[in-house]
Amino acid sequence: MAISAPIKENIRNLKEEYDRLRKGKESLLAIIDEAEISESVYNSNAIENSTLTLKETEKILLEMEVSRDVSVREVFEAKNLARVIEYIRKRPQEQPIGKEMMLLLHQMLIGGINDEFAGRFRMPGEYVRVGTHIAPAPERVGRMIGSIISEYSHESSEYFLDKIAKFHLDFETIHPFCDGNGRIGRVTINYQLLRAGFPMIIIRNKEKKAYYESFPIYRNGGNTKPLEKILSLALTESLHKRIAYLKGENIVRLSEYVKRQEKSASAILNAARRQNIPAFREKGIWKIGVK
Repeated sequence: MAISAPIKENIRNLKEEYDRLRKGKESLLAIIDEAEISESVYNSNAIENSTLTLKETEKILLEMEVSRDVSVREVFEAKNLARVIEYIRKRPQEQPIGKEMMLLLHQMLIGGINDEFAGRFRMPGEYVRVGTHIAPAPERVGRMIGSIISEYSHESSEYFLDKIAKFHLDFETIHPFCDGNGRIGRVTINYQLLRAGFPMIIIRNKEKKAYYESFPIYRNGGNTKPLEKILSLALTESLHKRIAYLKGENIVRLSEYVKRQEKSASAILNAARRQNIPAFREKGIWKIGVK
């Protein structure tokens, strides 16, 4: 099931505006990307049940002391994922997504945490389960990953977000690694977006329920629409944020913006969640650019 024509048109219009405004302002976009890293790391790890808060994640990435005892593993998970995000951010055009790239990113993510599994797919005897889903046998992993890479890389008229959504659903269904599948899968989404000329997105822990539900819906009926909706909303939000900064608008909290509007706070918040207004989140707080 494909993303609707009006959503495609809206994303196309935002992309054209983003491309026009970004010329000569690469340093500003780099600052926005860098400021988002801790938020990206926090959300992706929180989806995998990390106990770190956003503030603790920020402190760890800044080499600052955290006020409570946290596990060494969670510290490594935060630092390693930040390193992976930095890596893909600076190298989107160097090579397309492939097995070698996936294994390299996995080595960077899991290295120092579990070196036995880092940088390789599951081997014979290494079976994994996600909820009630039992991933394919390890002997099939290499061939199946090769197949979805080939399908994704094949030139077609299919919309880019539809392709990215299906690739992610297939990747997580295969679950090629013993550990780190979710985080590598979400990093891969951003690598694919960067290669297509779009900014990175954040799949947020608050959307975890809808995100997780998209997998059995796909496995049971081939329906990709739930994840397509998550990705299209996240990309629209990311574009709205960058366009607001590129325009030099005054960035205010949505709670401040509401005071100037005739609509209720709940109506404005719903419009933000649906991306019917150019609102975006920073550290979980809804904001909007005003002239």
